[in-house]
Amino acid sequence: MALVVLAVALLPIGSAALALRLQYAGEPSPEARTRGKDAVWLGHAWVDGRKGDADVADLARRLAETGVRDLYVHTGPLEHDGSLPPAVHPRAQWFTEAAHRALPGIRVQGWLGDEVKPEKDALDLEDAPTRDRVTAAARQVLDLGFDGVHFDMEPIRPGSAGWLALLDQVRPVTAGRGARLSVAAPQIDPLPFQHDIAIALTDHGKWWDQAYFAETARRVDQIAVMTYDSSMPTASLYGGYNAYQTELALEATPEDVDLLMGLPFYWEDKWGHWGHAETVDAGIRGIRLGLGRYDLRRENFGVGLYVDFAATEQNWADYRRGWVR
Repeated sequence: MALVVLAVALLPIGSAALALRLQYAGEPSPEARTRGKDAVWLGHAWVDGRKGDADVADLARRLAETGVRDLYVHTGPLEHDGSLPPAVHPRAQWFTEAAHRALPGIRVQGWLGDEVKPEKDALDLEDAPTRDRVTAAARQVLDLGFDGVHFDMEPIRPGSAGWLALLDQVRPVTAGRGARLSVAAPQIDPLPFQHDIAIALTDHGKWWDQAYFAETARRVDQIAVMTYDSSMPTASLYGGYNAYQTELALEATPEDVDLLMGLPFYWEDKWGHWGHAETVDAGIRGIRLGLGRYDLRRENFGVGLYVDFAATEQNWADYRRGWVR
């Protein structure tokens, strides 16, 4: 009897694994390649004085003949009340000016973020004065010469009215400057109501339901899905998971909004992120399969590379070979 109970318990897991493995089957379309709308997250060293002109020149060489169009430069973090102290980014304007000279045609976006209530004792997006201070921080970033504002606030639970209200408040600010509003978004529920189950069991929100993802995507110019830290134990399952996430995100994102699927340019080996499984190769192959199956002609599509300071030469080589070539 115990073996029967165990088999019944494991059946859904096995079925899900088989479904993801099947998502990874087949050959990607040759047309599922970069559209020249990729992005890379850059660490805080670019705005706090640790980087100089030689580093910008190296960055320009690194990005030459790739599909990267946007740089998300860590310009925060925001204070828990939503404000942005100028002291945390003393060299931000230097970087925007240097990057615009060395990287013509590439947009430089100020990456702002913080942890979020109720899961963390931090930013309260349901509070209107806090949202006003975040909006003021967005204006500060644009005043420094950034071409856009990129929000990465975690973990936002699906259904948060404050998050959507913040986007509605900031979008006219960026649009009025001819700038972009972009966001980093969680993965989409791979199974119905998985976010509800996870919050109930662990008090941690990892996924968004697809409807809430769509509500966010309609309010921004660009949305980047953090398709890493997936807990997938093998490369084929991670690739299949990326294929499925790509299809779900394409379905939920308006065609005039840039959709970027994240790739792990870093190494960790722990529960939640198995380094041998979450590879750039597997991630790209899955993204290409998902794009080819759902919307091969989608032009406003790319990949997001996270993160520059942890990236290896192999990561960059795999990106070029798998996605750019």
